[in-house]
Amino acid sequence: MKQKNVASLKALRCVAGLAGAALLSGVALAQVAIQSVTGTLQGGTEVVRIDLSEALVAVPTGFTTQSPARIALDFLGVENALGRSLVEVNQGNLKSVNVVEASGRSRVVLNLKQATSYRAELQGKTLLVVLDPTVAPSTAQPATNTVFAENQNIDTLPLKDVDFRRGSDGSGRIIVGLANNQVGVDLRQQGKGLTIDFLRSSLSEGLRRRLDVTDFGTPVQLVTTTQQGERVRMVIEANGDWEHSAYQSDNQFVIEVRQKKVDLSKLTPGPGYSGEKLSLNFQNIEVRSLLQVIADFTNFNIVTSDTVTGALTLRLKEVPWDQALQIIMDAKGLGMRKNGSVLWIAPKDEIDDRTKKDFQAALDIQKSEPLKTQAFQLNYAKADAIVEQLTKPSGGGGGGNGGGTRFLSERGSAIAEPRTNQIFVSDTAGKLEDIRQLIANLDVAVRQVMIEARIVEARDTFGRSLGVKLGGSDLRAARGGDGGYGLGGNNRIVFGSSYSNAIASSGGGPAIINTTAPFVNLPASIGSASSFGNFALSIFNPASNRFLDLEISAMEADGKGRIVSSPRIITADQVKAIIEQGTEFPYSVTAPNGATTLAFKKAVLKLEVTPQITPEGNIILELDINKDSRGETTSQGVAIETKHIKTQVLIENGGTIVIGGIFELDESNQENKIPLLGDVPVIGNLFKNKTKESAKREMLIFITPKVITERLGQR
Repeated sequence: MKQKNVASLKALRCVAGLAGAALLSGVALAQVAIQSVTGTLQGGTEVVRIDLSEALVAVPTGFTTQSPARIALDFLGVENALGRSLVEVNQGNLKSVNVVEASGRSRVVLNLKQATSYRAELQGKTLLVVLDPTVAPSTAQPATNTVFAENQNIDTLPLKDVDFRRGSDGSGRIIVGLANNQVGVDLRQQGKGLTIDFLRSSLSEGLRRRLDVTDFGTPVQLVTTTQQGERVRMVIEANGDWEHSAYQSDNQFVIEVRQKKVDLSKLTPGPGYSGEKLSLNFQNIEVRSLLQVIADFTNFNIVTSDTVTGALTLRLKEVPWDQALQIIMDAKGLGMRKNGSVLWIAPKDEIDDRTKKDFQAALDIQKSEPLKTQAFQLNYAKADAIVEQLTKPSGGGGGGNGGGTRFLSERGSAIAEPRTNQIFVSDTAGKLEDIRQLIANLDVAVRQVMIEARIVEARDTFGRSLGVKLGGSDLRAARGGDGGYGLGGNNRIVFGSSYSNAIASSGGGPAIINTTAPFVNLPASIGSASSFGNFALSIFNPASNRFLDLEISAMEADGKGRIVSSPRIITADQVKAIIEQGTEFPYSVTAPNGATTLAFKKAVLKLEVTPQITPEGNIILELDINKDSRGETTSQGVAIETKHIKTQVLIENGGTIVIGGIFELDESNQENKIPLLGDVPVIGNLFKNKTKESAKREMLIFITPKVITERLGQR
């Protein structure tokens, strides 16, 4: 009835159009209409072809959703001329297409099996929507990735806003303002949360924050937004059993996280079940008839063994048909083998026996199959190493080439030719094909890594010392009484650069120098310095033949030094490499028989490293670094000062980190004085010396690994 009404309305529109055309003297304004929607495969790519009555001016705007997986396109001023709103496709990732007309526009919704991105382009009166291929989720990472936007920015653009709101149904809505509608968004579920990467985007300081939205009463607990290189990463943490959906509309990206509603009247689909849902309610129905019902529903060809008997009572509501079939088979102890669109259902024991017979028959055929010999040329791997892997015994025992090998058959054998780096394998045709594929995976170029270590040692020393010499003598005894040298005149005060020079300048002569000795001898002294500055004063009275001599010595030493060692080495992925440089010092060793032999001990700079390139492009390094130097000389030989670090680190390609360091600070304050006299204020400084020393030593080790690409290798 509804279709008749639609047809009547369209007829009325046609009549009205004709009448309007007559009134306007034959000039008609035709409205654009969608005439057909088809899905095709072109070169392995899914393409949705939408034919229109007139060419569009621009590509219609659209958005995508993840749950359910859909792509929606809005055609303004376009009507639906298909005569129906649903187009069944069931091809590849595309299930069906809905075309809905309302308020002067038509919306085309592509119902997908898995969420994916798309590209749209106009070709005359046809709009082509190209679906990007999807990757089946693996067991190692079940989370599916969804990429929004048709393409990505060329330049890095800032996000405008990050906001959180609570929906009317208790859901949490995170709204992100994008710079434009071309921002690539990568959304994936990780653990108990969601991770969204906005590609080639930047984040202002005001938006780099951690939002605690627990008080809103939604499944969302925390929203953390950070800058990660040339992308912005948002991590959404949620509680409980939840589901999410995401869509992008123009410059706004919205993620909704809502509590998952559980219908107690329905069974929860288990993992791996994706068939159309059905409901079954039977009392004491024969299993064979029940299987026929499922066959009619799924359009599968089901072959039932004669041994399948019995009846079953069941009530299933809105359950995927493959899950319902598994429930029925588990209840009756049945198994299934699938061959194309044909299902063979029989008791499990019967299927197991048939499978064993098939395997045994294949094994018997293999034992009688003629052997062939094939040569394999290796480019990167060593022939001996590959042959060792091929002929290595399996864990079940056996050995050699005669059986129990992991890859060859019982009659297979393999030999290596090192001169030409070839291997020759004799085995069945099927095994030779397996060996060919195995060698293709093993004989590949191993990526190389250049590791550069920079060991920086810095020394900063400072010392200050102040001391005195104070002495005097009576020269009368040296002269044999008064006037031995006939010196006369007034008192003299003589300055000199040292204690001895000041005495000699006073005119006393060598005898005076020899007989004059200081009674306070506390000169300046710093262990790291060998010379210091002096100032001397000598007071001589010729009349009394007496000397008074004072020498003040002071020194200050300030030293800075730096040693930079930079070993660099290139090695293959997961191959240990060693580089060292240094000196071997001899020392004596006493043998058990009492004889003395000469041995050598190394003092070297050594870098030992084993790199491992991760799938993400980062590098794991196992490092063992030595920085030795000559120490003090002992009676047993030369001591070696060692600095050693051994660690394992994860570094990004081309990054630099500090893996370790040693800092030493040695400070000392020393004062030597004559008891009692040295404690007298002011004058006590003539009877003591003071020394202050400090030494700082610091060592840092920097590591920079780089994966050598083909381009770098050519340079």
